[in-house]
Amino acid sequence: MTPAGDEWIVGRDREMTLLARLVDELAAGGSESLVVTGGPGAGKSVLLDATARTARRAGVRVLRCRGSEGESELAFAGLHQLLRPVLDLSDGLPPRQRTALLGVFGLDDGTEPASDPMLTALGALTLLSDAAERGPVLMVVDDAHWMDLGTLDVLAFVARRLEGEPVTLVLAARDTDVPPQFAREIRQLTVEPLDQASAALLLDHQPQPPSGRARSHVLEQAAGVPLALVELARAVGRDPANAEGGTLPLTDRLEAIFAADLPELPKETRRLLLLAAAAESAELAVILSAAGDTAAPDDWLPAERAGLVRIDDDRIRFRHPLIRSAVYQAAGYAERRTAHRALADVLVADPDRRAWHHAAAVSGVDEEAARGLEDSAARAQRRGGYAAAATALERAARLSPDPAVRARRLVRAATMAMYAGHPRWVGEISARVATITDDPALLAEAALRAGWALAVTTQFAGSLGFLLPVAEAAVGTNPVLALDALSTAATPAYNSGAPEHREKILALVERVPPQEDEAGRMWALAACDPARHRRRALDLLADVRSDPQPPTASGTDLPLSRLVVSGGAAWVLDETAEAVRLLGAALEHLRRSPTAGANATVAQALALALYESGAWAECRGALDEAYRTAAEAGLENVAVGSPLLRATLLALRGETEAARTAVQRAVHGIDLPHCRSLQVRAHYALGAAALADGDHTAAYDRFRAVYTQEPEPSPLHYHASDYYLADLAAAAVRTGRTEDARSVLDAARRRLARGEMSPRLDAIVHRAAALLAEPDDAERHFEQALADPAGDQWPFERAQVRLDYAEWLRRRRRAVAARPLLGAALHVFERLGAHPWTERARAELRAAGVTPGTKPRTSFDALAELTAQQVQIARLAAAGLTNREIGERIFLSPRTVGFHLYRIFPKLGITSRGQLRDALADLPE
Repeated sequence: MTPAGDEWIVGRDREMTLLARLVDELAAGGSESLVVTGGPGAGKSVLLDATARTARRAGVRVLRCRGSEGESELAFAGLHQLLRPVLDLSDGLPPRQRTALLGVFGLDDGTEPASDPMLTALGALTLLSDAAERGPVLMVVDDAHWMDLGTLDVLAFVARRLEGEPVTLVLAARDTDVPPQFAREIRQLTVEPLDQASAALLLDHQPQPPSGRARSHVLEQAAGVPLALVELARAVGRDPANAEGGTLPLTDRLEAIFAADLPELPKETRRLLLLAAAAESAELAVILSAAGDTAAPDDWLPAERAGLVRIDDDRIRFRHPLIRSAVYQAAGYAERRTAHRALADVLVADPDRRAWHHAAAVSGVDEEAARGLEDSAARAQRRGGYAAAATALERAARLSPDPAVRARRLVRAATMAMYAGHPRWVGEISARVATITDDPALLAEAALRAGWALAVTTQFAGSLGFLLPVAEAAVGTNPVLALDALSTAATPAYNSGAPEHREKILALVERVPPQEDEAGRMWALAACDPARHRRRALDLLADVRSDPQPPTASGTDLPLSRLVVSGGAAWVLDETAEAVRLLGAALEHLRRSPTAGANATVAQALALALYESGAWAECRGALDEAYRTAAEAGLENVAVGSPLLRATLLALRGETEAARTAVQRAVHGIDLPHCRSLQVRAHYALGAAALADGDHTAAYDRFRAVYTQEPEPSPLHYHASDYYLADLAAAAVRTGRTEDARSVLDAARRRLARGEMSPRLDAIVHRAAALLAEPDDAERHFEQALADPAGDQWPFERAQVRLDYAEWLRRRRRAVAARPLLGAALHVFERLGAHPWTERARAELRAAGVTPGTKPRTSFDALAELTAQQVQIARLAAAGLTNREIGERIFLSPRTVGFHLYRIFPKLGITSRGQLRDALADLPE
């Protein structure tokens, strides 16, 4: 039993110790977020209350909010509740952050455009950081499963960026309904049912502890749930017969117990309780106004004495949310409607809450109530509350008497949910449109939304099942829509790798007449068959190169979409430098956009291009951004793909165990055979780890797995597999499996001959051919692999060719010719931090008669010691940006930026900000 202020908490010593340690670390300047999970009545709220008291005694400022079912549709209601005590500090925020943050609370002048969700979240983070300058801050969030989505997205954003801040988040949610934003990464504490001894002790501490058979019955039915133990003990105390009878589901039983007090209360008290339950508002004045002249403050006394509610400072709180549910469910349908109507009548100054209560008060469909919710959705959208807008539009659709209007509102709801970054929700809403309308335009738009929703997860076949019929139906009547659908479909088709989808897309593309904007055609051709359609796609890509920057004042997404698809096409076509330029410009544009959550796919594509171009440090930065956004928005494809690329970087740097662990975690629960692009990348990461360890047998097995075992081996993925031909050949030579590898290479060359290879792929094929060739033929292939100067775009791959060629030369006693190749390869491997390849090159140099000196510490070594985020911060600080400006750029608080700089200086061997430019002078841009 653990003391907590004036209470004793039974059976929670482990939990209280952990939470007390969290508070101690916070008081000392540390920071760690924690999610407390458990079933209803497990005592999560009691633990949070105790933690808040402990924090206050330690001099920590506590900010609190609690989710509620009734306010879950109101955009940023929880965030306003949490930050209200510190909103006076908002005057110190940068103007754009202040406008965005106050705008979502409706505290601006209403003239600004829609708030940028990223700026809103950054404003909240900066506000908390500013508050923490006066002392540590503990955020306590209860009942997060009932919190509005806008608040949850901001809290998830903040929780992932608290390093270096004396700010801690403790969030509680039901174990079956943990918000997906907090389901991964953040540490969790599960509150289990009490053991038998603790449950018995808790019963003993009740005012009327049951005994005998009643005690055994209570212990059995409560199953260790503290709230059930307390309430069942009260029920038995009122009437011992309550301990007899059948067993009900726990929640139903508890709600029945709570409602058992209601018939004994005066009628006016029950009416007030119903208004409070319907309002889910702590504002006593609102409830009394809705009750009218017949209600008096004393009417609350019976409910207070019964322990149902507590009133402090003109605010009313139910002792537990289940009590509110019991009160609401115990009332009849007509009584509930009357309560909502009364609340709507008094909430004239709060149009959003008024709209929801009006909707709850109507019976059946009601266009006036639907329009009220639609107006509420428009207000939420202007504030950047896309999730709240989607919820309001969903409810408005249900109230709409006209099926056509209902369908239109559902399509808009799906669009808002897409902007909010919740793909599964988009899919659910879009699926309902088809059941209520036969309007081709609405059905097509709903199918596009549904296709997008599945495309960003890993349900690629389902996505294509929506998109391809839309494209086929629109080819002859609406070519713009058809090309839009085909361009969207090309992405899941690429990720899936299944040939039947790609062939259908390409056939439909040929039927679409030329359009003013051909970017969609370019992406479909490049993504579905980059070898066969390379020349056509490159010609189309050339058309967009002349105007790569999106105009900032047009307000249209067309230039941005052109940047994204052009950058993606450039990457697939191995125009890597162009891909970095285009995707980088697109990502900068997305960071300024109100739909910034959509940047995960672009950030991952940019990371792939940066990796291939040898900018591995910058690649890690883009991966961080991609993964954070994907994890927060539920974009499963990126949430898996980004860790796989990170695992590849770990493997190439020699951190092989970490690489294998990263792959295992990334693909857990993923159906890889239906996600061939991810499957191939997983095989490569594990194969690279095996190569780094010198386990060539395991490496060969992994590289061989990206091709089928047929007599004419086919690639597992039509595009990704062939880039690992040379690694397959290198492992084959060291394991005696050259004949098998030759069969794969020969089949690949025959297949690739039907199209046009990029200079990169051509070099890879020649490297593989050289490694597997007869001695007299190998040198020709090595020279061809190095012949094209364009190969310098892919430094790691070119360095591998030089290393292999040099080894071949040295074995033929041509050490003098091998030395410059080894020197050039070593320089690249050292710059990239590819330690296993560095050691191999150094060993070859020694065998070639050169003793490589101890490599002096360079700025590249210092860079390797910095995290990707620290590299970003160092570069921006070297460019003269202040901590606050850096924070706005990369979505961190100024204090966290300062924390990272404090760590960066000793790693770079400097002592001041002014030395950063010189310390980073030799690094590549």
